[in-house]
Amino acid sequence: MSSPLKLYLAGPEVFLPDARAVLDAKAALTRTYGFEPICPGDLTIPPAPTKHQFGLNISEIDESFMNRADGVIANLTPFRGIAADPGTVFELGYMCGAGKIVACYTNVAETHYQRTLAWYGGALSRDAEGRMRGADGHSLEDFDMIENLMLHGGVARRGGPVCVHAADPATLFTDLTAFEQCLKALAERV
Repeated sequence: MSSPLKLYLAGPEVFLPDARAVLDAKAALTRTYGFEPICPGDLTIPPAPTKHQFGLNISEIDESFMNRADGVIANLTPFRGIAADPGTVFELGYMCGAGKIVACYTNVAETHYQRTLAWYGGALSRDAEGRMRGADGHSLEDFDMIENLMLHGGVARRGGPVCVHAADPATLFTDLTAFEQCLKALAERV
């Protein structure tokens, strides 16, 4: 009998006030689909003489978790702005680069482009080539994807599921509907 695939559960949940409860719920659901969860919140961090070193210790442990994992499910729900949590973005890229199984989800149905349009608040124009630009002159990425093309595209090109669910804003980081869609899709592949 082979051991279950290990899935690293990437996302901003570690920052939530109820982080432990959310991570435990995700881990339990992961086990019901026959996978072994690896949660970034499940770490013991060695003491450090400075905050900087403490941060380096966390980074090293999280990378060791990803190295042990067979794949990742990344929560790309916008966090503290219009885009995914930067730590989660790094983790997804790390796993894509390592050639591991990748999946992602978001609990916001609007595309990256729609969220960027809203962020600019209507101060937009089209340039000579037809690209939409904000008042600052920056062009908008418009590829009908849930996140930056490298994130969405990186998962899709590797055959991983990209799941979208329009969660109630009050449950953006606790609604596990799209997370479970990823688990179902991965279980069907294995």
